[in-house]
Order: sequence, then structure tokens, then C-alpha cells
Amino acid sequence: MSLENTLSDRSQSKCELCSSTEKLSVLEVGPDANGSADMAVLVCGKCNEQISGTDDLDVNHWRCLNDSMWSEYPPVQVMAFRMLSRLRSESWASDLLEQLYLDDENFKWAEAGLPKGDEVKAFDSNGAQLLAGDSVTLIKDLDVKGAGFTAKRGTKVQNITLTDNPEHIEGKVNGTRIVLVTKFLKKI
Repeated sequence: MSLENTLSDRSQSKCELCSSTEKLSVLEVGPDANGSADMAVLVCGKCNEQISGTDDLDVNHWRCLNDSMWSEYPPVQVMAFRMLSRLRSESWASDLLEQLYLDDENFKWAEAGLPKGDEVKAFDSNGAQLLAGDSVTLIKDLDVKGAGFTAKRGTKVQNITLTDNPEHIEGKVNGTRIVLVTKFLKKI
């Protein structure tokens, strides 16, 4: 029996993430996929395009993960974890992510497919890409909430680190590690 037939039987010919029956195809769940049903899911065209990044992320489409994250099949759970992680800025996705349980092995598998902090593309106020380890200067005085000081315009921040949010970086100002908004920064 082919991989597609095996997954089709397992999923009753429906997308294992959203239950659609349109344009079903096999998606291997890497990074170490071995061509078996134990490391693959059957997904619809819309899910496949959004997972691969060829289509813009439709946040409301992924509310389907509320159901599919409870699948008994690890590759479905892993894909649900990865998509919820991408959507964690949405409160509902963050709540679901907190509820989702993966055993240690599947958690490592799920995390292995997530982008690392240095893969996030962040850009300064001029559109220059920021990379981990870069130095930037502030282009505006910024009140640092909770630290009781103002980071002055022209302050140099060295050895920045990227966050999961492309609009934020972390760096040290006046000896305090803070999160800075990229639109107020200029790469040196």
C-alpha cells in the first residue's frame, strides 16, 4: 500500500489538520522524515501552502488546530505544535499551545522543525536586515518601562540577539538587557 493510501485510510480521506477534502497530498514531517506514515500527514492544498509559506498565513483557518492537536498520531500533533508556535501571538493559539502535551521525544521532533532565533528576519528603520551579533544605534529617545531610565537617541547597542518576533530584538542598554522595537533602530 502506498504512503498516500495509508494516510488516506488513517485520515478517512480528509486533511489531518483541518478536515478539508480538497487537493489532499502527503506532507513529510521533517527534519528526519523517512518516507513512512509515522512521519507524515495528509494535508489539503490550503494547509500545505500556508505551512510551506507559499500563501499568506490565514490566522482564522488555523483555529481547526483546536481539534486536530488532540490526534492520536504523533506527526499530526507535531504539525499542530509547529503551527500554534508560529501563531503564538494570537491569544487563542497561545492558549492551545499551553494545553498541548507532547512526550519528550515528540517535543524534540516538533522543536527541530521550528525556525531558530537567527532565522528570523528582522529589519531596522531603513530596511537593513538585522542579524544576531549586529550593533545598532537608537534613532529616538525611548522610555524603558520597569527600568526607570530613558535610552537616549544615539545610544549604541552591541551584540544584539533576535527574538521570535521580527519587530523586536534584545540588547543591553546601561547594563540592562531590554527588548527594543526595530523601527527605532539603525544598523551600524
